[in-house]
Amino acid sequence: MGYSQVNEDLKKKIKLLTFSYSNKPQSELLVVVPNPHPDLEYEEKLVYPEFTSLCPLAPTQPDYATLIIKYIPDEYIVELKSLKFYLVAYRQVEIFHEAVVGQILKDIVEVVKPRRAQVKGQFTTRGGIQTNIFASYKKNGRE
Repeated sequence: MGYSQVNEDLKKKIKLLTFSYSNKPQSELLVVVPNPHPDLEYEEKLVYPEFTSLCPLAPTQPDYATLIIKYIPDEYIVELKSLKFYLVAYRQVEIFHEAVVGQILKDIVEVVKPRRAQVKGQFTTRGGIQTNIFASYKKNGRE
């Protein structure tokens, strides 16, 4: 199954997808498409090196990170344009590093429904400390 086999309503939804900045995460931006190989167990690794959000204690100071999202899909995969918009929309969200990683994992799990998933946030150094946060999920139990 390829993109050409995705139904016309889904194609239109993806084509018309837009976002605006908000002060909260926008999981409604995430769109899924059918997994072309639900019979296989494979890992998808998505790296987003341009993540930004705002520090809730100093909201004039942006936090920067590289986010690494890894998941083993089940029936669906995340559509990449929607994932980009979802991540970019964090730009005006005041949120701690740990909350970023946890919320992204929860949203991926809720929308994509993977077999397993992991989110890693590699935040740039602030105050001499670099923060790396890991969160993981395994269907039918914690990993």
